[in-house]
Amino acid sequence: MRIGELAARAGVSVRALRYYEEQGLLHSERTPGGQREYDEAAVQRVAFFQIMYAAGLSSKRIAEMLPCIDSGTTDVDQRRMLEDEHRRIVSRIDELIDVRDRLEVIITAASDRAA
Repeated sequence: MRIGELAARAGVSVRALRYYEEQGLLHSERTPGGQREYDEAAVQRVAFFQIMYAAGLSSKRIAEMLPCIDSGTTDVDQRRMLEDEHRRIVSRIDELIDVRDRLEVIITAASDRAA
């Protein structure tokens, strides 16, 4: 599929796809006319990037994860990196749950006063 179709199907901009290629995260084949072509798996790969970005990972960190994801195996350093990211995300989830709980208390108190 061409870059515009991938962008539409993955819900990202063409510019984002070009950035992913610049960062070595995404690869395309070139037509004789120089246009990018992607395989079907690129849609899921881009969706993965979006999830990882939303979780706070950088392009560099995502690039470090890709060999683990692509091969399904890790060495000791890769496993440590994945475990570090997992701990960081779990900690962030705990922080967000605390914020949610505090907001619920504020909302309840405000509702009680308004009633």
